[in-house]
Amino acid sequence: MRLVIQRVSSASVRIDGETVSSIDRGLLVLVGVVEGDTPADVEWLVGKTAAMRIFPDENGVMNKSLVDIGGDALSVSQFTLTASTKKGNRPSYIHAAGHELAIPLYEAYCEGLSRAIRKQVGRGVFGADMQVELVNDGPVTIIIDSRLRE
Repeated sequence: MRLVIQRVSSASVRIDGETVSSIDRGLLVLVGVVEGDTPADVEWLVGKTAAMRIFPDENGVMNKSLVDIGGDALSVSQFTLTASTKKGNRPSYIHAAGHELAIPLYEAYCEGLSRAIRKQVGRGVFGADMQVELVNDGPVTIIIDSRLRE
């Protein structure tokens, strides 16, 4: 699985002009599920997301996690994170997981993160054409690939 994690002051998801989810200070997480991903990938990424120390402490040092600050989280599925750009100029998505794998793992990530941060995680709608708005705070953007954890 691949995540793009952005520290935000606010973020929201709209579909057809209607806001379906929004958060204040916290993390916007874009989630790409790759063929072959497992619940172990989900578990590892949930732990990393909740505990990653990318929020400032009282000295302005990035030393606090989402849990520490009681922040919000918004998770948006994004198959384009699985793109291969090795050949040509048109990205290939052949490594993106199909719906039968991607949906349960995306849902498991959202549910696991909700438990880890002890609050509801906002969500986009899997497979929908979404407009995502955010105010990236810092900016701070972290990319994590569960296959690169060792």
